[in-house]
Amino acid sequence: MASVGDEELVASKTDGFKVGEKKTVEEYAKLDQNDESLNRWKASLGISNSPTLPVDPKDTRRCVIHSLALETAGRPDIVIDLSKPGALESLKTKPFAIKEGAKFRMKATFKVQHDVLSGLKYVQVVKRKGIRVSKDEEMLGSYAPNTQEKPIYEKKFAEDEAPSGMLARGHYEAASRFIDDDDQDHLKFDWSFDIAKDWK
Repeated sequence: MASVGDEELVASKTDGFKVGEKKTVEEYAKLDQNDESLNRWKASLGISNSPTLPVDPKDTRRCVIHSLALETAGRPDIVIDLSKPGALESLKTKPFAIKEGAKFRMKATFKVQHDVLSGLKYVQVVKRKGIRVSKDEEMLGSYAPNTQEKPIYEKKFAEDEAPSGMLARGHYEAASRFIDDDDQDHLKFDWSFDIAKDWK
């Protein structure tokens, strides 16, 4: 979608918030080991004694998005396996249909490698006939590198509802990005979908 500029996909900022000092997983694990609340926070990030997964040193990515899915009650998930060649390109050229008025949620699976990932967010802009109809942002959280105990992360987004009615039906184009507190892009892509009278 050439009409969505980078300025439209900027994640919101919280006034006064500063990204903390960067530390390695080992530094976080050793940090104030007797502090109960800090230990709960570290556990919520997934910092544990479990060995981290082996990582190819040539792969410098900190976050690897494996799949995206559209989840609707009573229907099989529409899953896009991003490890397949051409998966991102087909998102734009092969739109999927969403039934008007249907309640759905998106779901992402991903892995984190090398260092702690702070403040992963998903930002999405949707346009119809060149006019922006929505901009959504979902905070996904902070994560430690995946371990043998937790080889993959899965995050379900907030539930959404497709628009309905004759005027809402039709083709939509979207641009999305996964970004962190350091303004590091982890995945940026264009895609499209159709709002239809029924599932196809």
